[in-house]
Amino acid sequence: MRSVEQATEVVRWCRRLATFSEAPGETTRRFLTKPMREVHTALATWMARVGMAVRVDAIGNIHGIYPPEVSATPATAPRLFIGSHLDTVPNAGAFDGILGVVMGVALVEMVGSKRFPFAIEVVGFSDEEGVRFGTPFLGSHALAGSFDMSQLDLRDGQGRSLREVIRDFGLEPGRIPDAQAPPTAIGYFEFHIEQGPVLENLNLPLAVVDVIAGQSRAAVTFTGSSGHAGTTPMKLRKDALAGAAAWIMEVEREAISTQGLVATVGSIEVEPGAGNVIAGRAVLSLDVRHPADQMRKAALERLRKAAEEIAGRRGLEVGWESRLDQGSVPMDQTLASMLDRAIEQAGFPAHRLTSGAGHDAMVVASRMPSAMMFLRCQNGISHHPAENVREDDVAAALDAGVKFLDEIARVPRG
Repeated sequence: MRSVEQATEVVRWCRRLATFSEAPGETTRRFLTKPMREVHTALATWMARVGMAVRVDAIGNIHGIYPPEVSATPATAPRLFIGSHLDTVPNAGAFDGILGVVMGVALVEMVGSKRFPFAIEVVGFSDEEGVRFGTPFLGSHALAGSFDMSQLDLRDGQGRSLREVIRDFGLEPGRIPDAQAPPTAIGYFEFHIEQGPVLENLNLPLAVVDVIAGQSRAAVTFTGSSGHAGTTPMKLRKDALAGAAAWIMEVEREAISTQGLVATVGSIEVEPGAGNVIAGRAVLSLDVRHPADQMRKAALERLRKAAEEIAGRRGLEVGWESRLDQGSVPMDQTLASMLDRAIEQAGFPAHRLTSGAGHDAMVVASRMPSAMMFLRCQNGISHHPAENVREDDVAAALDAGVKFLDEIARVPRG
């Protein structure tokens, strides 16, 4: 099948799978809920039709294995993983995660009966978003062999444990260690929408991810004194919200002045929260990301000191609680260079991007060489029903994907 026709099928599949949802009229699909089983059933039928052996592992990841060329022994042949996740955030779009799985199957269908000196294993991870149990990457941690078995005691919003949910899905949680990739794995490759506006702004269809940015999160609290808005003179106020506002401007200034840094204050909780009362307390979220860990940590320290200085000038107290410190994850440069060449051979310019969002590839990278290809998404929108991709970009990615398989096939192996 030609890439243009296959691209139409990919988009159709993504739109169809988006209807498998916990909530009518939107796309919400959490870890091992009923719609996840429906997705498994649909994908399993397609995988089998294109010559793949299908199985579901103990964490609920679906696998479709396309055998290697006849001269290779299937059990011991090198294995290339292609995948992404099947779960979604609430009221999601139709392409985040699922596009990478669908494109993996479509790529196998597109090569027809051609075989490679390695098996291709397409994997759809059961959880990446972490919506149901508050912990992301359950599926990819199982493949990477880094799943923490103590997480089986986690409970969802209905009080059900992860262990119970897995068993109710017909799986055996004690066998999760068996889900890890075999030693014959040669790499992992993930197609994914960019989830940002850079490619669209550059008018480029594709990019190769060079690194997944490190991320720090913190809760920052400014504490002052509440008082009557009409009777407390301005010079005598200890306004927590005013201090918080001054610091937010410092966060923006730091991000703008530091190349590659993004910093976000996404939420503020103000007490007492009345229009005629001076705020006595303001709690803010902080999210800081950068591809270089040293740069991220240095910026974080400057922001902490800025908060202290602002609080000191205004007679406030400030508290800082670290919530996350996640290091950056470089993608494998050998695979990334192969992707560069594959994109160019497909007739498009190669471009490198940093991923500001986390992906399954960052977890799998601890187990095997990993690479990612971004596809342009409309207006940079993701995690929203308006999320969209262009069929010609999908066709470009499929063409490059075939070239990438050929690149890997040319690598000598002992």
